[in-house]
Amino acid sequence: MAKLTTLHEFIMDRQGDFPYATGELSRLLSDISVASKVVSNDVRRAGLMDDIIGAQGNTNIQGEEQQKLDVIADNAFISVFKTGGEVCGIASEENDDFMPFESEFSKGGKYVVLFDPLDGSSNIDVNVSIGTIFSIYRRVSEKGSPATLADMLQEGAKQIAAGYVLYGSSTMLVYTTGFGVNGFTLDPSIGEFCLSHPKMQMPTTGRMYAMNEGNINICDPGIKEYIETYCQQILEGASKPYSGRYIGSLVADFHRNLIKGGIYIYPSTTVDPDGRLRLLYECNPLAFIAEQAGGLATTGHDRVMDIVPKELHERIPFFIGSKEMVEQAMNFLK
Repeated sequence: MAKLTTLHEFIMDRQGDFPYATGELSRLLSDISVASKVVSNDVRRAGLMDDIIGAQGNTNIQGEEQQKLDVIADNAFISVFKTGGEVCGIASEENDDFMPFESEFSKGGKYVVLFDPLDGSSNIDVNVSIGTIFSIYRRVSEKGSPATLADMLQEGAKQIAAGYVLYGSSTMLVYTTGFGVNGFTLDPSIGEFCLSHPKMQMPTTGRMYAMNEGNINICDPGIKEYIETYCQQILEGASKPYSGRYIGSLVADFHRNLIKGGIYIYPSTTVDPDGRLRLLYECNPLAFIAEQAGGLATTGHDRVMDIVPKELHERIPFFIGSKEMVEQAMNFLK
């Protein structure tokens, strides 16, 4: 049996990709893997422990009911970022405002991290795949000072790394630093993430689409036409229509399409004219991964990673997936 490459070994081998870095980014990615293992362990015990399953009793700034595991995951990641020394501040979907780290140790950090600690947390109680999404930027504020809002409000094209962790039948960490996409599966026997999906590429087209079709009559008519024409009919040369696969966990839907090909659609609606998904915590990091794997990510009209954020919890419409499928969907919106 060939020796498995661990995430730590892989990161060390790639340090040369970043001549401006002196090991901090490598350590930060390792810190993320540590927090991911903690969260993965808690997720797997969720059905057995009353103190980590169910609602917390609060709502976050999104107006969504926080689950206990939302808070546990948020705290796990904040803890490693605070103690690692590479990060000067963070922004999280679960917190109203960004968080500058006040210690002199942290003020010297080169990076900020924006993250969704537990995407799809409404699925926790029913044992459906959930995940963590993260995005890393170099700070724009002066090193040695507290992090600022400007550090957080950077367009996605300035990301230096992004990734997600999927807590499913196995725990996987997928990330990019702008040099392709690689996936690592947690081997519980040794407690290490090991390279399992090198040089991931999204198929240019597929036969799966993911959308909450309960919204079909309150979104752009072009979306309904696309779904009915290209997804639900048997097109010339095809033996059957596309397959609808909507999990309700963005990470899980995206991961499936990354591997098998497909499109994920969460458009604006008359109820949510600005869309529902968060630009900084969900859309930008997955857009970076999609583009690095040969896919596309747009608002239906504009490239996601070109958007200049105006606020921390900004929402956008989101179309992401196989290049040809996203382009076809966009044609119906023109």
